[in-house]
Amino acid sequence: MKLDKNLVIELSKKKKEPKWMLEFRLLAFDKFLELDNPNFGPKLDIDFDKITYYKDKVNDMTDNWDNVNKTARDTFCDLGVIKAEQDYLYGVTNQYESEVIYHNIKDKNSEVIFTSTDDALQKYPELFKKYFNNLVNYAENKYTALNSAFWSGGSFIYIPKNVKLDRPLQSYFRIDTESLGQFERTIIIVDDGAELEYIEGCTARSYSTTSLHAGVVEIYVGKNAKCKYSTIQNWSKDVYNLVTKRAIVEDNGLMQWIDGNIGSHITMKYPSCILKGDNAVGNSISIAYASDSQIIDAGAKMIHIGKNTKSNIVSKSISLNGGVSNYRGTTKIMKSAINSKAKVKCDTIILDNKSKSNTIPNNIVFNNTSQIEHEATISKVSTEQLFYLMSRGLSEEAAQELLIMGFIDEFKHELPLEYAVELNRLLKNC
Repeated sequence: MKLDKNLVIELSKKKKEPKWMLEFRLLAFDKFLELDNPNFGPKLDIDFDKITYYKDKVNDMTDNWDNVNKTARDTFCDLGVIKAEQDYLYGVTNQYESEVIYHNIKDKNSEVIFTSTDDALQKYPELFKKYFNNLVNYAENKYTALNSAFWSGGSFIYIPKNVKLDRPLQSYFRIDTESLGQFERTIIIVDDGAELEYIEGCTARSYSTTSLHAGVVEIYVGKNAKCKYSTIQNWSKDVYNLVTKRAIVEDNGLMQWIDGNIGSHITMKYPSCILKGDNAVGNSISIAYASDSQIIDAGAKMIHIGKNTKSNIVSKSISLNGGVSNYRGTTKIMKSAINSKAKVKCDTIILDNKSKSNTIPNNIVFNNTSQIEHEATISKVSTEQLFYLMSRGLSEEAAQELLIMGFIDEFKHELPLEYAVELNRLLKNC
């Protein structure tokens, strides 16, 4: 499919968007053509003319699984998404290919807004326009521009002041088509005093050709508000996973990124917090699991602006069978962020002589009342530990698996029980 602006025009027309959105998409498309690939990280070798930029929805968005296309319904059932909705979640949004096809929320009379981003553009135009492209600008890099030109689907969430959800919201993104580009756009607003836990899942069917997932997430955390965003992505090894995620945190707010990267051919993802308000807190804990033919280049960014702000980054990396797992992150304490503290901890296990891992931190302090701590460790699985466990009756494979599970225990503790169990299953099957 030849990539040109006519695809952008057709997409906007199909979605019946206002004129300003078409103009925005075309502006972003021009910027995409102008920008080069990032000058850091793994080499990106994508033939943009071979990507499908939009695939028609298999059914209109519905809140009844009986109205969902059978193939899609069976897929989400096999993934455990339907059971999770029934047992555990406050609301769900499920995207299949380019569009959200199923959406439901337990309390339909609630003032909480939880819908697809496309739906929000039509139903809440003023609120949408206030926050869209406000935190992640379309011109930041080649893939924010591409997302802005072709965005489709994603979640739009607004949690009103002082509303505290007692169960998580979840979105699940699935690619089933060869050479598909998925460009979801997620916007989350957690107003003053409100609390939200949000879970994102991602999978794709395996093909021999490249697929592309280029998402953008913008999160606004109000005063005294809390947001926890957990991701476990298990894309197939033919997917380029190139995502920009950023949150801005006001006075006494808390933003937590829980980020699991298991699948994909190449991942470039660095969830970020802008700690704008005084006493704002940003936390990120992540795992990167890179096996054969995988490069996981991930980490986090923390920008301190308000006084007495705090951030904590914990990165766990595992490399085996020739995989490459890199931590790449930035912690910056600005001049205004007096009496602020930041901590970065990077731990890596390399399981053979073919695999690699790199730690690439960028830590900067612009005032003399603040501090950054950075700790990094890299090790191989101890032969003594393996011998001890094997002497107790475990096979080498089971012993190695036990050590890995212990290594990521800190990460698993941050997940709901159901998702920690799922993570164990995914790692065993990698």
